[in-house]
Amino acid sequence: MSQSGVADDSTAVATSDGARQRCKIAELEEKLQALESGQAVKQRDTNYYVSKGRAIRRIVTLYDAIEDLVAENDRRYDNDELDEDVTIDQQHLQSGFIALNIALPWFQSRASDLEYDDYLQMLKKLRQGTDSAWEDDTSKLKSLVADWVNRELKANPPIDPDNKTCRGFINDACGRLLCPTELDWSNPIVRAGIRDRAEGYVVTEMSWPAFMYEKYMADPDNLEEGLFKSSVLVQAFKAIFTSPSSAKEVANEGDGADIIANNRHVNKQLFASKKVKTHVAQIIKMHKVTPHSIAYISCQLRFALSSVTSWRTIDGDFDYVPFWNTIVDFFECPPGRTVQQKVERLLAWWIRKVFGTSHRAELSDVARAKMSVNALARQRAQADDAAFDSD
Repeated sequence: MSQSGVADDSTAVATSDGARQRCKIAELEEKLQALESGQAVKQRDTNYYVSKGRAIRRIVTLYDAIEDLVAENDRRYDNDELDEDVTIDQQHLQSGFIALNIALPWFQSRASDLEYDDYLQMLKKLRQGTDSAWEDDTSKLKSLVADWVNRELKANPPIDPDNKTCRGFINDACGRLLCPTELDWSNPIVRAGIRDRAEGYVVTEMSWPAFMYEKYMADPDNLEEGLFKSSVLVQAFKAIFTSPSSAKEVANEGDGADIIANNRHVNKQLFASKKVKTHVAQIIKMHKVTPHSIAYISCQLRFALSSVTSWRTIDGDFDYVPFWNTIVDFFECPPGRTVQQKVERLLAWWIRKVFGTSHRAELSDVARAKMSVNALARQRAQADDAAFDSD
């Protein structure tokens, strides 16, 4: 009390030590909970970005940085006039940006909303996922490709699944698959010339390797026939995007010949008693084969067949960057309508090979609306509305 008899608000009210301690503990617990909640959100975002980043090399771009893809799109957006001097490299970057937005449809809006430091952190985590997926796929194909080549080509001596130094052109089986299609690997002069990198036998990305062709042979008068249809290429694709076990079921190279077999495999998975593990294509919501994914697998397969032990852009005289771009351009830049139709048929062949004949994911809303189940639902609703209006 003050001298005037009125309570002084500045005077502390006496409380017990236990009560004060309980209040402090509660306050600290509240702060700790808030801190842990913030850390949980941050960790959740980190895991999300790393997980989503695993799709980038596989279906977006092999070597280009995300920042470069964004910068090229921004350059085009800021340039109001039609840019007639676009370079091939810029076209490739824009193609990558379009693929990025398909693979990560949330990327643009998230990038716009984040603070700069958070944006950089997101890119860092995406790159982390990108690199880990690349390493995982490389490691997986290292042993699988050895087994496939040993079985199909009867490699002698057999390829060691754990050792890459015995692969490449020093190995007859690997050399046959890596050999440019315009050269005949069975000719000892050709084999010696390639191994010595002699003039006329230098292997670069300007030659299609034999492993890209059906039955590993090309028609010099029709080089498009059979390209991208080799069994080992399809095996590698399925091993990465579906599962290593599905890669064992690659057979019947002709168009449409595998439809029944693929449906049988799908039904077997649906009715299997044990739970089927979610595969890469499901995780990244990939419902069809794309040019970028074929280019990625082609590069991975060539590396698996080579004697190089660690990834590098250039292997001898072979440059992976233009090789990847050439494959993408084959599909995305056909010179005319007739070639475009061939490309579409080839991609349809790939989709059947990898995913079977299901087109469910590609159905448009209009197509779904016309189907009898939805049509009946509309008719019943319309009948009910008509009866209500008549009352």
